[in-house]
Amino acid sequence: MTATSSTRPLPQILLLTHGGWGKQLCDSLRMVAGEIAGVTDIALMPVDTMGEFFQRVEQAVAAMPAGSLVLTDFIGGTTSNVAARLSVDYPVGVISGLNASLLLEALERRESGPLTGCIAELVEAGRGSCLDVVAHVSNLQQNV
Repeated sequence: MTATSSTRPLPQILLLTHGGWGKQLCDSLRMVAGEIAGVTDIALMPVDTMGEFFQRVEQAVAAMPAGSLVLTDFIGGTTSNVAARLSVDYPVGVISGLNASLLLEALERRESGPLTGCIAELVEAGRGSCLDVVAHVSNLQQNV
């Protein structure tokens, strides 16, 4: 495990997604960012019971250092509900709305310390990556 200092372990990132698309997202990001350490995913599959999923996630969260982060696919679903419940008992942050830009920003920021200290900035990074591409390109062309 890499550490940001000799005494503080690198914050971990846990992806919770329906059907396991978090793994595919990590595989895709490796094309951009290279090897990604300290990121794991737990897929909620149709055959899982709520109890089984909760146990798998709790086991993973309990092993994460303080200041780590759980990223979920969408608000109101089992993935977010389980993460929110576990954040009461474990020192982790939880953000819903997983996307590539959010994950890349979290990977970059964790080198500086606990991810729980920059939740608002991470949420904004994820939100800010959603753009009307046609309008964005048009604005860029008009400003040239």
